[in-house]
Amino acid sequence: MVLAKTHTCAVMGLEGRIIEVEVDIASGLPAFTVVGLADKAVQEARERVRAAIRNSGFEFPMRRITVSLAPADLEKAGPAYDLPIAVGILLSSQQVAADLSHAVFLGELALDGSLRHTRGILPMVALAAESGFTQAYVPSVNAAEAALAEGAEVFPVESLLQLAAHLQGDGSIQRYTAAPAAPVNPVTGDGPDISHVKGQEHAKRALEVAAAGSHNFLMVGPPGSGKTLLARSLPSIMPGLSAREALETSRIYSVAGLLPSDTPLLAIRPFRSPHYTTSQAGLVGGGHWPRPGEVTLA
Repeated sequence: MVLAKTHTCAVMGLEGRIIEVEVDIASGLPAFTVVGLADKAVQEARERVRAAIRNSGFEFPMRRITVSLAPADLEKAGPAYDLPIAVGILLSSQQVAADLSHAVFLGELALDGSLRHTRGILPMVALAAESGFTQAYVPSVNAAEAALAEGAEVFPVESLLQLAAHLQGDGSIQRYTAAPAAPVNPVTGDGPDISHVKGQEHAKRALEVAAAGSHNFLMVGPPGSGKTLLARSLPSIMPGLSAREALETSRIYSVAGLLPSDTPLLAIRPFRSPHYTTSQAGLVGGGHWPRPGEVTLA
């Protein structure tokens, strides 16, 4: 048994941090310990990883396994640590041999060893590329999202077994090549278009002035007079997202877990409609594990 190290990323607010995953397997009574300020989801990774390794045809070491997530003073949350922990155990138990110093691993494992959709992939892969890592192994459903981050080769992983075979040198996983991005469309897709609103000429004129000058806009009126419809139609007269704005918006929605897997690059301006009972944390963001609020999502 050898000490193994893999790398992954953590999302803190809208930013990321590189996390080093160390795995040590020693003699003693069988135990599986995860240290490094891990939350409940990370602690439960022990059961997911154990089942995924066994169901992928590998042997789970019945020894004393210690997993350290460094830096130890940074709180870790979410299931994205499943894959790097599993790879670290396979390396430490010498069931897989590979040089992974240049790679990051991200993804939640199912009990059968397949990988599930994981939120926050885009900002984490972007951070890894900025930190000098050249390869990113992500769930296949997140590959299109991860490919938006330039600077790192993205490898879509279907299962732990497929990844282990690839690391052993059979090249079963091909680098993901993103299709050319579709042109940004200023129309709001399924949302209402202001040209479909009948009447309300003064209100529509006010919307045009607000959109052209980036002004605030307040509508007052009785229920059913068209305030919400007019507000929802505002993005239809706003300019399309630039490439930088689309990427920044997509990163925010990836962290929030709201980024559609089929359209990883948001091409329309988001419209948010928070309820009047929304809390301060829900409006401006925050919480024990910081999440974007309605203001950030807008």
